[in-house]
Amino acid sequence: MRTIGHRKEHPITFSASAALLAEGARFNDEIHRLPTGNTTHIPKGVYWFKSFEESNQHQQDCLVAGMAKIALERR
Repeated sequence: MRTIGHRKEHPITFSASAALLAEGARFNDEIHRLPTGNTTHIPKGVYWFKSFEESNQHQQDCLVAGMAKIALERR
């Protein structure tokens, strides 16, 4: 197994600190900047595919339609 990067695990404490609160707030802000379900361009629902190829084609079709929609809005 190959390790890439390092993650510092913080110990669980019973007393709050301003530094940990600020770090938690920054983490929360970064989480909210991640893409939401609206940016995947794939409509909500449950999809059943017979093959991976069919699944990939559906994903590609949705992505192309979403990119075209964004291009028309920016035009």
